[in-house]
Amino acid sequence: MNLKKIVYIVIGCIGLGIGAVGAVVPLLPAFPFLLLAAICFGKSSERLHTWFIGTKLYKNNLESYVQGRGMTWATKLRIMTIVTLTMAVGFIMMSRVPVGRIILACVWVFHIFYFCFGIKTLTEEVVGNDD
Repeated sequence: MNLKKIVYIVIGCIGLGIGAVGAVVPLLPAFPFLLLAAICFGKSSERLHTWFIGTKLYKNNLESYVQGRGMTWATKLRIMTIVTLTMAVGFIMMSRVPVGRIILACVWVFHIFYFCFGIKTLTEEVVGNDD
């Protein structure tokens, strides 16, 4: 096994660990870390990738998005709420840095627009029929 695959496996495991914690802890986002794990496992090992895409964590948080179908409103709202709360903490802490607040506000607005209009919204029935 070469060094590149080992690095991908280590980064994937770290992403999986943080993503698993983020699925339980309200202010830690799970989605980007699980996406990182999926990418790293896909580049490092077919066996790890197959195992990961079979987990409930992957199926509940990433499967429909990675397949290009979209996300349910419940998933979108959960992600947008967590990111909004996390960014609000940063916004409050930047009280003396107006430029930082402006940049953070622009990133937040882009995030909201992207999740509302850039990602297709699935109905619960469509998601349920895929099993």
